[in-house]
Amino acid sequence: MGLSKTIWSNPTDFLKKEQPENPVLFFAPSAAQASARRFIDGFPGLVTYAVKSNPGEAMVENLAAAGVRGFDCASPFEIDLIRRLAPDAAIHYNNPVRSRTEIAHAVARGVKSYSVDSQSELQKLIETVPVDGTEMSVRFKLPVAGAAYNFGAKFGATVELAVDLLKTVAQAGYIPSITFYPGTQCTDPHAWEAYIREAANIATAAGVKIARLNVGGGFPNHRLQAVVPQIEDTFQLIDRVATEAFGADRPALICEPGRALCGDAFALAARVKALRDGIHVFLNDGVYGALAELPMIGVIDRIEVLTAQGEKRMGEAVPRIVFGPTCDSVDRLPGEIPLPVDLAEGDFVVWQGMGSYSTVTNTRFNGFGELQMATVLSLKL
Repeated sequence: MGLSKTIWSNPTDFLKKEQPENPVLFFAPSAAQASARRFIDGFPGLVTYAVKSNPGEAMVENLAAAGVRGFDCASPFEIDLIRRLAPDAAIHYNNPVRSRTEIAHAVARGVKSYSVDSQSELQKLIETVPVDGTEMSVRFKLPVAGAAYNFGAKFGATVELAVDLLKTVAQAGYIPSITFYPGTQCTDPHAWEAYIREAANIATAAGVKIARLNVGGGFPNHRLQAVVPQIEDTFQLIDRVATEAFGADRPALICEPGRALCGDAFALAARVKALRDGIHVFLNDGVYGALAELPMIGVIDRIEVLTAQGEKRMGEAVPRIVFGPTCDSVDRLPGEIPLPVDLAEGDFVVWQGMGSYSTVTNTRFNGFGELQMATVLSLKL
């Protein structure tokens, strides 16, 4: 699933010439670097990349080339990846549950920042991680709406527990910080406001001046034609509210976007295998492949259809039931997908905004999932 060495002008040129029978992810390095510069120029603090969203080597290398100097890692694999590709970058180990072996691996690789959301995991860290120059960031959760789904169901301390954890972190001699995660694909800037103000309350209740506040990821990428993310508005809100909430004790800020950096750097082309009786559409990719995330956070409607000759289908869009290639009946895209009325077998359905949680969730169930990668100068068809 490595990137091709040839650089194509755009997806249309590739599809016309190669006529691929397997799904193809197109990567535009220029789009990845533009997303990175947007964050670096606009966010009022350190920008880190959530590696889990797309750990492709080309993605990491392009972000590092654009100036990203920190990476949020969730596993020893990701830590080793960053140490190899960006050896001088800061690594934040922000998966709050780890085995002792995993913690020891991070210590050996020089990781100096960890998140924590429970007393038992904090004790593990205290027993294993040297104090000198090491940050412990307490992760808390709030019942805040605005995201595609709630990460607080699995991670994050209550406010009361966060106060106790922060006290223990400071007493143990670590650099005390706070982190939160408003939830993925969060389109409401005010979700960050509620979290920032509560973070200040936690620090006050604990009697601890925190060094840094990690405002998490959750920044959206462009999935719907009618909803263009206004990320700069969120940056301005975070900057303003951090000053209002913390005053003279305002900490340094960190963010850890994933999909907002990689999502719009990729497009996915899936081929129409069949139109069953002219009604149901069967594609060569589905929920066991690069489209795995759609049932969880909703469809992407930034879709265009090309004929095998590379011409755009311009027929009226009609809602269709769309299935993936496997024999499992759950392999169906959510709802009904608007596709041209003149859609035909052999056409290519191209989704924009497909860089996050696509390569990493792709499986080989039923023998499908052979995902090809191609590099393009532009994702525009």
